[in-house]
Amino acid sequence: MKKVLGLLMSFALVLSLVGSVASAKTTENIDAFKDKKSTHVQIVLFDGFDLLDALAPYEVFAAAGMYSGGVITVELVSAEGKRSVPSGLNGPALEAQAALDPNRPGIILVPGASGKPAGHFEDAIPNILRQTMKTGLPGMLKQAFNNKEVTVATVCGGTLLPAMAGLLKDRHAVTNHIGMAALGALGAIPIEARVVEDGPRFVSGGGVTSGLDVALYLVNRELGPQVANSVEKLFEYEKRGTVWKAEGITPIDFNTSPKASEEKQPAANSVSNTEK
Repeated sequence: MKKVLGLLMSFALVLSLVGSVASAKTTENIDAFKDKKSTHVQIVLFDGFDLLDALAPYEVFAAAGMYSGGVITVELVSAEGKRSVPSGLNGPALEAQAALDPNRPGIILVPGASGKPAGHFEDAIPNILRQTMKTGLPGMLKQAFNNKEVTVATVCGGTLLPAMAGLLKDRHAVTNHIGMAALGALGAIPIEARVVEDGPRFVSGGGVTSGLDVALYLVNRELGPQVANSVEKLFEYEKRGTVWKAEGITPIDFNTSPKASEEKQPAANSVSNTEK
């Protein structure tokens, strides 16, 4: 019995020591985060915005703030200031907490619109975006693009707003697949990828759920993989896709390169020879 009690006491001592070390490491990590310059995220709301485009990144950034001891902060904003902003498809409204500040260092994320994908309807996405262009948002986005301390991120149809303002000429970007032709017509370079980074200060995402991937990529970029991984585990979601950048070797386009199409593929030749 004495041996059992002795073993239990030893085990309890080991656990307490391990707990102390783990607690010390956690405190050390949080202290290290505190030394890092904090990042503030402004998520822009406009009449007819898509709920998931806005709220999925909001939750990612909020969770990252929780895990980092507040190194990332996030708020909902609008071009007009504090107000109730209706979402698209007669969805619920969200409260913008403040006016968008394009001069504040950090991240500005622009969601897309929610509505009928085409047509001359009041609640059609093209019309919602056109109405948004009549607000003060395009001018604020121009200021943000000119601010070297701001990263502009867009999700889904949100990429079309800076494109319509002439801010994406010759820049690589992605939007929802139904808007890719329009994106190209507006002067951008459409890239078929889930997330595209054109320089460190502009990041765009494709369809609605890509907002999770845009936000997780930015969390990883700002705070590192450990916090990003903790958010992924919390949400039971793993970031999808490789972030496309204009770096590295350009892949051969076999549809347009005559030279590439004439090249013999060793694997194919070997299979052919074997069959003979």
